[in-house]
Amino acid sequence: MKSKNPPPNPSVLDLARELEQLSRSRGEWLKGSGPESDIVISTRIRLARNLACYPFRSRATDTDRQRIQQILKEAIFHNADAEQLIYVDLEQLDSLDRQLLVERQLISRELAEGQGPRSAVIDRSERFSLMINEEDHLRIMAMASGLNLEEVWQTVNQWDDRIEQRVVYAFDEKLGYLTACPTNVGTGIRVSVMLHLPALVLTRQLEKIFRSLQKLDLAVRGLYGEGSQAMGDFYQISNQVTLGQSEQEIMKKIADIIPAIIDYERKARELLMRENLRTLHDRISRAFGILRTAQTISSEETMHLLSSVRMGIHLGLIKEIGILQLNDLFLQTQPAHLQKLAGTELDQTDRDIERARFLRRHLNKEDGSQTAQGGSSNG
Repeated sequence: MKSKNPPPNPSVLDLARELEQLSRSRGEWLKGSGPESDIVISTRIRLARNLACYPFRSRATDTDRQRIQQILKEAIFHNADAEQLIYVDLEQLDSLDRQLLVERQLISRELAEGQGPRSAVIDRSERFSLMINEEDHLRIMAMASGLNLEEVWQTVNQWDDRIEQRVVYAFDEKLGYLTACPTNVGTGIRVSVMLHLPALVLTRQLEKIFRSLQKLDLAVRGLYGEGSQAMGDFYQISNQVTLGQSEQEIMKKIADIIPAIIDYERKARELLMRENLRTLHDRISRAFGILRTAQTISSEETMHLLSSVRMGIHLGLIKEIGILQLNDLFLQTQPAHLQKLAGTELDQTDRDIERARFLRRHLNKEDGSQTAQGGSSNG
């Protein structure tokens, strides 16, 4: 039976236009909306799936991977609204555009840096993406701004059911879904909530909380997930174990824990406002001042300073900039976004100079320009 919507094969020019539009829009994970969005940046759920009768990606030949890619591509686009999806062949994408998609949290570093046939299908509104031939044959990922587990789960589950109608997953009656990494065997689910926790960092309470999370089999990762460091006081809290627990049980554990961490962060902010207001206000004002006047600035320092300003906005200590504009800057000052917006590739020294110029222009409104408004939008 032929698909009603045959998988697209976009030209290099068409894909370049799509990515150019992405670079100038606001990322789903930084929309600043949804429940608890002053502290919860985004909610993300990912499912790992593999096709039966094919070896795991690490043991698959390029011929196997090409076939896996074609099977999954057809399954994804079967009866799907192709107009809402962007198909990206990672082999045809240059390193800058691959990094752009990583910064937007649409693909993983592993997929971006991998070799051989691999691709991604991305929702134009950036609510979900499907990665083909990453660590597993298929990774289904959905996200939403703020704390929104149920909405994200519905999106992931619907795509999982839709694809499973067209393919046979590797599944064992006793173990569940079979995955390349043993920690994903079972449900194959990874539930992740990204939090902004600057006050817990300043009050030095974070390590104690993280130790408690580890005892509950919850992992703490940086901005870009596994193997990444925390930047801008962003931390991802996620489950470590999938075997022996249902999807609902795993989501409930996360849903029960996250409000407690939110409460700790809010109390830490109240403590700083009550007992160290002058010092806190000075720290935030200095951060804002550096961002407005620096002549050269690294991505890491920018994230650190924007983190302070973000907290300052939510505490009412900074009024010159809104949270949406601030969130845009988190993304647009990342290396790939910065170069796409500048229209040229830059080495690290030139990036640091361009980043400072970009920040001065937008924070001081030197030319009356504004950062991106609407859509989706990272150095």
